Amino acid sequence: MSFREKKAAKKKEEILRSAASVLDAKGFHRTTMEDIASNLLMTKGSMYYYFKNKDDLLYQCHQMIMKISIERIEEAVHSPLTPTEKLKKAVKAHVILSTSEKSMFMMMDKPNQNFSGDHLDHALKQRKEYANYFDVIINQGIEKGEFDPSIEIRTVRFIILGSLNWIMQWYREDGPQSGEQIAESFAAHLVRIVEKR
Repeated sequence: MSFREKKAAKKKEEILRSAASVLDAKGFHRTTMEDIASNLLMTKGSMYYYFKNKDDLLYQCHQMIMKISIERIEEAVHSPLTPTEKLKKAVKAHVILSTSEKSMFMMMDKPNQNFSGDHLDHALKQRKEYANYFDVIINQGIEKGEFDPSIEIRTVRFIILGSLNWIMQWYREDGPQSGEQIAESFAAHLVRIVEKR
């Protein structure tokens, strides 16, 4: 990637983060491209250099945060750690990303309402890929004798992801716990669900 391409990619990420904060605060339907451009001290025309329209911008927000999420869980899955440590690492990565990029994470909510056609298909495929990595880790834990062999992998994955995604509903930057503290606590508690007794 050339310097110019890197610069353009960095600018696009900056726009996406700023757009996500405006969309999160005002709501998708109440936010205009002018609102987002104004927040970035850009012209509306400059926004269209990067995005076709507001729907495309929302989709690009989803793409950016899903790409980071998948990269982080792949790092856990392919690490030399034990399955228990892999699961803790995956949980922590999810919590820290969701609390540090809260506005971006909110853009992943309700894809069936936000997208259609190819965008919806791709968004759902990415989410399934991400969720399946938790199945891989849990399966490894069962095979290695670290996790309870009687657990239902799909159900446990729903419990884990449901718990993690619910954090967005109550987490506050000025709350009593930092994202890192919440990550440590959730990793410890969620691993207990699968541990062999």
